[in-house]
Amino acid sequence: MADVQITFLAKPGCHLCDEARVIVRDVLAGLADHPDAPAVTYTELSILDNPALFDEFAEEIPVVMIDGAVHTIWRVEPDRLRTAILERA
Repeated sequence: MADVQITFLAKPGCHLCDEARVIVRDVLAGLADHPDAPAVTYTELSILDNPALFDEFAEEIPVVMIDGAVHTIWRVEPDRLRTAILERA
């Protein structure tokens, strides 16, 4: 079973980012006890620290990426995220 990389792109002061962060962390915490869940590595990046990310995602944050591919922008649906992670197992 391969590890899954979750990357969360945000910026300080973004209320949508704050809401999405809680959902992502709740989903990841819930998977900790799931017998079929892959190992997950979580990284949070501020688009303000990376000009390339800022140029690409300035109008789309928050962004959740799974293994480098955009999974969702703006609003995170917990069930959809959970399912996408479990499908990687």
